[in-house]
Amino acid sequence: MTASNPPRDESPTAHLDSTAHIMNRISSQLASQLSLVSLDGRRRPEPPALVVVAHGSRDPRALSTVRALLDKVRDLRPGLPVHLGHIELNEPLLPDTLAALGGREAVLVPLLLSRGYHIKRDIPEMAAESEVHARVAGALGPHPLLVEALYARLVEAGWRTRMDDPTRRSSAVVLAAAGSRDPESKVDTSRTAQLLADRLGVPVVPAYATTAAPTVPDALRALAARGRTRVAVASYFTAPGRFATECAQAAPWIVSAPLGTHRAMARLLLHRYDQTLATPVTSAPELASA
Repeated sequence: MTASNPPRDESPTAHLDSTAHIMNRISSQLASQLSLVSLDGRRRPEPPALVVVAHGSRDPRALSTVRALLDKVRDLRPGLPVHLGHIELNEPLLPDTLAALGGREAVLVPLLLSRGYHIKRDIPEMAAESEVHARVAGALGPHPLLVEALYARLVEAGWRTRMDDPTRRSSAVVLAAAGSRDPESKVDTSRTAQLLADRLGVPVVPAYATTAAPTVPDALRALAARGRTRVAVASYFTAPGRFATECAQAAPWIVSAPLGTHRAMARLLLHRYDQTLATPVTSAPELASA
């Protein structure tokens, strides 16, 4: 007896969903084109390109997540040229993206959550070696929009928005981040942890997958010693990958999904873009602060 192929979804709803998606994309592209034309029919100058700079990952889910996030950015800002460049591991690599832009003006917004070597050295150096008139934004975090996305992901994972006092006294969150040797990276992550703690009303302890301390298991043990046995792990990663998976495996209870394509992430990329354009130009690629 041979297994049959699973039936396709031929329901009217499936066709309607597909048609609606196509129509939304057409409407977005049409709005993008119309935004470049002024009322007198003359073409408006194209705004500086937004180049989102991702780190890159061997996990194929990371690339698909970043591409979906950029689609959300385009939907929020029709008419804005949005491009992707990677520091390593995935194509397109940032130098190739910049080469394709030629001598145009662009704002490079790192899809990175804290300060570190990539933002301070790698990205500015790649920008300086290109013909692009580039400005470099700062890290995404800390920022309230990141806390909005972290909170939403925790609620999706099962975090209770209301709890009694005994439950609150036994609860906590470990903010699981990648880690960096740069001390300013830990400062940024710690600030995000404090903002999230203010939102949740329970302690939030930053912990790291590599390089920095404490590790996620160490943070969990320290919280348990303080009577915090109901501990969630908040994934402070932009997309799925090895570090996010390892941190999730250490979770004793619920673990949230990476920030991914949450709408707040798209809004934050645009905020960093606008913020950088509003910052006075210096002789070197500009780094916008939080």
